[in-house]
Amino acid sequence: MKFSIKNYAKYIIYGLAVVCLIFLFFYNYMLFPIKYKKEINLYSENYGVDNVLVASIICVESSFIKEAKSGKGAIGLMQIMPSTAKWICEQKGEQFDQQKLFSPDYNINIGTYYLKYLINKFGDVDNAIIAYNAGEGTVSNWLKNDQLSQDGKKLDKIPYSETSTYLTRVKRAMKVYAEKL
Repeated sequence: MKFSIKNYAKYIIYGLAVVCLIFLFFYNYMLFPIKYKKEINLYSENYGVDNVLVASIICVESSFIKEAKSGKGAIGLMQIMPSTAKWICEQKGEQFDQQKLFSPDYNINIGTYYLKYLINKFGDVDNAIIAYNAGEGTVSNWLKNDQLSQDGKKLDKIPYSETSTYLTRVKRAMKVYAEKL
């Protein structure tokens, strides 16, 4: 086979295509890991919450790092505030143990229960995701503001850029996890 610019260009294109495929595989794997499928599926089914939503919240909140702890004190995979976890345990009639928030099973149980509570309270998954980040009291106040919500049920505008970005990230993750779960 003779060397020619045409053959050389063909090999370069094939090589770039392979590199791109490898990059896309690792990009998807690194940015959107999946662990704890058993727990995600169990508690999603128990509470009637989409398992894709639960996995997406975990990905955005902690990147599936069970030892995660935020500067504000949120703990574990789903980044639950201890005060919220304590309230949830009271609602469920269970004993609260802050150290157990680092346990994937316990954390996903509490976090999924809380997601279901927010979905029921706001009647809208987007509002529940927003409340998971900004707080349910904050979202309740935003829904009362006619500059943020025309109908009082759905937010038309999110005043916090961090929360707006959070919603976008969770929804993007949901597209990826819809194919992985």
